Amino acid sequence: MALQPLLRLIEPALRLFPSLASQCAVCHSWPARRVCAPCIGRFVQILPRCRTCALALSGGLSQCAACVRQSPPLHAAFAAVSYGFPWSELIASYKFGTDAAWASVFGELLMRAPGLSAHLAGLQADDWLLPIPLSAQRLQSRGYNQAWQLAKALGAQSGARAKSDAGLLLRIKDTPPQTRLERHARLQNVEGAFVVEPLRRAGLEGRRVVLVDDVMTSGASLFAAARALRDAGASEVTGVVFARTE
Repeated sequence: MALQPLLRLIEPALRLFPSLASQCAVCHSWPARRVCAPCIGRFVQILPRCRTCALALSGGLSQCAACVRQSPPLHAAFAAVSYGFPWSELIASYKFGTDAAWASVFGELLMRAPGLSAHLAGLQADDWLLPIPLSAQRLQSRGYNQAWQLAKALGAQSGARAKSDAGLLLRIKDTPPQTRLERHARLQNVEGAFVVEPLRRAGLEGRRVVLVDDVMTSGASLFAAARALRDAGASEVTGVVFARTE
């Protein structure tokens, strides 16, 4: 049968089941979801992680050495995967390729992180689910904030009662990309970069906040944002990232 008549024949099925027209972005099997079940089974490993920075651990520890030496401003931290193949490439496609549909996929995988579902279920209607903000310049050049898309997806998939908002926490410094900097420089780079919208500080008093980002490397951005939220009155701040570097 010629290709065009065949496509016309199966077109109604493709409209009803879009996944039939999709390949797995990792192994390129067809038909599949964006990441097929075998690839999820292979590359989404449930690892013991530091309870306050989500770093992968071994030996039955609950905190990494760095968090024991100096407690971070996060009450808890969750991550779905370790940063590396294939997630680094997929995150780049999401972050810089204007393919916001990845937010839903990453959100579903994040819900597998041990303890996260229960944590989100415990949030109240006056608590907050917030993204790490971009500067106005970065947002204009990129077109959208990937952390905000992920936060919305996570809120919808978890059914969390917390409010979601992209304008409560602001980034007031257009800092150089963190990927170009060493750890000490990363910490200095984001110092004073985040503030809570001045007229809305009262809405944070005594409330819990879940702070969402796509990747956590040194933790500098999450920690700086968490400190700004704590300074504004938040009772606790939890960090949630899709991928954590090791």
